[in-house]
Amino acid sequence: MGAWSARHRKTAVFGWLLFVVLATFLGGLHGSTQVDEAEAMPGQVSRAAEILDRAGLKSPSTETVLIQSTDRTADAPAFRAVVDQVIAGVNGTGKATDVRSPYDTRAVSADGRSALVQLTVRGDHEEATANVGAVVDAVAAVQKQHPDLTVVELGDASSGKWMDEQFADDFARAEWTAVPLALGILLVAFGALVAAVLPVLLAITAFVAAGGLVALSSGILHTSNSASSVMLLVGLAVGVDYCLFYLRREREERAAGRDLDTSLRIAAATSGRAVLVSGVTVVIAMAGMFLTGIAEFKAMAYATIVVVVTAVLGSLTVLPALLSMLGDRVDKGRVPFLHRLRRPDAATGGGRFWNAVLTPVLRRPLAAAALSGAVLIGLAAPLLTMHTANLTFQQQLPKGNELVAVSQKIEAAFPGSPAPASVVIRATDIDSPAMTAAIADLQARALASGRMHGPVDVTVHPEQNVATVDIPLNGSGNDEVSNAALRTLREDLVPATVLAVPGTEAPVTGRTAGSYDFNAKMTGSIPVVFGFVVAFAFLLMLTSFRSLAVAGTAVVLNLLSVGAAYGVLTLVFQHGVGASLLGTAGVGAVESWVPLFLFVILFGLSMDYHVFVVSRIKEGRDRGLPTRVAIAHGIRSTAGVVTSAAVIMVAVFAVFGTLSMQAMKQMGVGLAVAVLIDATIIRAVLLPSVMTLLDERNWYLPRWLAWLPDFSHGESVPPLGAGAPPAPAAGTATGHGTGTGTGTGTDEPRVPQARHRRIGV
Repeated sequence: MGAWSARHRKTAVFGWLLFVVLATFLGGLHGSTQVDEAEAMPGQVSRAAEILDRAGLKSPSTETVLIQSTDRTADAPAFRAVVDQVIAGVNGTGKATDVRSPYDTRAVSADGRSALVQLTVRGDHEEATANVGAVVDAVAAVQKQHPDLTVVELGDASSGKWMDEQFADDFARAEWTAVPLALGILLVAFGALVAAVLPVLLAITAFVAAGGLVALSSGILHTSNSASSVMLLVGLAVGVDYCLFYLRREREERAAGRDLDTSLRIAAATSGRAVLVSGVTVVIAMAGMFLTGIAEFKAMAYATIVVVVTAVLGSLTVLPALLSMLGDRVDKGRVPFLHRLRRPDAATGGGRFWNAVLTPVLRRPLAAAALSGAVLIGLAAPLLTMHTANLTFQQQLPKGNELVAVSQKIEAAFPGSPAPASVVIRATDIDSPAMTAAIADLQARALASGRMHGPVDVTVHPEQNVATVDIPLNGSGNDEVSNAALRTLREDLVPATVLAVPGTEAPVTGRTAGSYDFNAKMTGSIPVVFGFVVAFAFLLMLTSFRSLAVAGTAVVLNLLSVGAAYGVLTLVFQHGVGASLLGTAGVGAVESWVPLFLFVILFGLSMDYHVFVVSRIKEGRDRGLPTRVAIAHGIRSTAGVVTSAAVIMVAVFAVFGTLSMQAMKQMGVGLAVAVLIDATIIRAVLLPSVMTLLDERNWYLPRWLAWLPDFSHGESVPPLGAGAPPAPAAGTATGHGTGTGTGTGTDEPRVPQARHRRIGV
């Protein structure tokens, strides 16, 4: 692919541009089909949504207006006048239906100083989100006229509107922050503007094209806003990294004195292969998310797979074409200070920092392995206390948010979950005496249980033979109190009442039910997904490196990295340790989907570094270096590019840790911490120490596996042309972070002269 692209560079470059433009245009023309509620949630929640959809009913967007006084009760004439004013103002907008007075629903607090006006915003979710602004303005007008009272609104539509707007703002901020960060880091890494811009441009075009492809196919596999965020997050990180791997190897070979064509062929045969294996690993890992059966996860997995495949395709085709066009002009736009900063240091063969780390590790590998392993296990320890849940509205939003304050006021005046459980009843005759009596019995038993409270709202749709019974649950909405109330409702009350009527179906839905069902589904699917990802990653490493030890080591090290990230995530976001440094607080739980998502993403992304580093080690070993020397050679020669790639990934992921939504924060911080651990403790200490301890056993392959295909990592490097300066063996680490220069590194003897002809140096 690299050779063809270099020979047909105009075709490759303009073909890529045409592909990006067409994918973007067709995707925009088609539009995105979003995951709906029936798909998004498993269990009874999904079934309830299906019943409502088939009946032509949409889950209503309910709103609540709190009227609260500090010195008068709801019976006072002045208080009643404000309630009437709110009802009149809301009705006057024409955007609300079923506006109910607290004097009819008895939605008055125990102390008599708070009351709730309940209403439904017209339209489905999207229409209600657009319509709710008029209702919010009407309520705000009443509040302005009565500053001595609290008149505030909260509900599905108003909170949805805020979250949609905030999501769009956060997404835009992530784009405008992550891209300049990546560019700045690459500028430091290369010291030249053109070389720094290339990976960023290719990553952005890959993301744009992938976005178009995902939209174009969303009619078949629905997408979501979360999938778009993940696609940006992963696409920018892997797109830049893959180009960085390829470009640095090409520059290294040019610095060693090889001509442009030879340098491109070597880069394609080494870094290009590493990029391909890394990309396939990420795709396999993300494919595991399809096994959850959850539409949101399928959308994330598909979007990530598309952007990774697109990034790999760009790195293996348009990048070598552009490098062939530019030649040594890729180093144009040098920044003097930065360029001097990254000059190779032949004396240290990989940089003083990496020598300082690697030398004691290789000298005492057992102690290094034990110490680094203990650190990782210590970081992973809080994982044992991890509690996952679908975070409530209050937990998701930033501390001090206005909507959170309103929610807290409502909950203080009316203790219990602000989001009721909804029993969706489908019967053969919803108006039959038996069903009417059963619904009344359900209401009475719910209030008598002590685990639920009023007001209980019943809405009957006689034409569709469907009814909904909304019952507020005790608890915060996703704690054990709420879960116990939900189980009582589902397992005891509903079967004993409405389900006792023949021909009746009555799934229970709502926020608590959604969190409960989602967690149950996740718990059941996690072993399957973990097993799938681990097994296929092991097989891929085994096939790529033809070594049981390399494959097993890759899996174990990645599991340690993921475990440490889980521990840090639990410590910060569940227990609140250091959370204030991130502008957040411990919320008592980790978002349900984050652990599984982090596992598949991290297992894929950490293979970037593993494949890249071990490929270089294998390359040195295939060319005659002893294993211990090849390990030092591989680590030192990849130190600079791994450092640059890790810094870029950490920076991009950390941007998401600064966003408003708690789930995005957890995802960003989890990924950033994991990559940081992976690029430092794992790659700089644990990997070289373990491989040094294994020594020649690293390359063990049983005879019964000899049939595996041999994807050699040590292809011959063509000799330098006449008059060219002498160069060390291909890939020998000699420079500061780049592996270029004239030295061979402190622990790396030159390949014996007698072997030069055979290995092609």
